[in-house]
Amino acid sequence: MSSEETRGRLTTRTIAMPADTNPSGDIFGGWVLSQMDMAAGICAGQRAQSRVVTVALDSMSFIRPVKVGDILGVYTDITSVGRTSMNVHVEAWARRGRIGTREKVTEATFKFVAIDDNGNPIAVPDKEDLPAYALEGYSI
Repeated sequence: MSSEETRGRLTTRTIAMPADTNPSGDIFGGWVLSQMDMAAGICAGQRAQSRVVTVALDSMSFIRPVKVGDILGVYTDITSVGRTSMNVHVEAWARRGRIGTREKVTEATFKFVAIDDNGNPIAVPDKEDLPAYALEGYSI
C-alpha cells in the first residue's frame, strides 16, 4: 500500500482490460481520463441534483502507468461550488495485480456546470436543500 493517502471518496472502480491498450500494450491515457470524467460527473451530478456537463479540467500529468489487470479506483472531492458551477478534484489510483500495492497514477481538477433539460445553466442548490446522500463524504 502506498504511504500517500487518497483525497476524497471512492466513486468508481474498474479493471483495466486488454481492449483499453494501445498497440504497445499500455493502457491509453484517454481511457484513464474518461474514467476520471465519469467519476467526477457522478460526484457533480449528485451535488447539483441535476444534469451536469464538463466544461474544463486543469493540467494533468501521469505519475505512473496503468497496466492490464490493474484495478483503477477513482476518488472525488468537491473543492468549490459557485452559483452554477463546481470544481471536483479527482485522483486515479491503480491497485496492482488486483490485490497488490496501490499507487496514485494521476490527478486533476474538473469543472462542471449544472444544466437543465434544454442545456441552460441552472443554480446549484444550497447545501441545506440537499438530501444527505448528495453531501456524503464531502465537506463543500
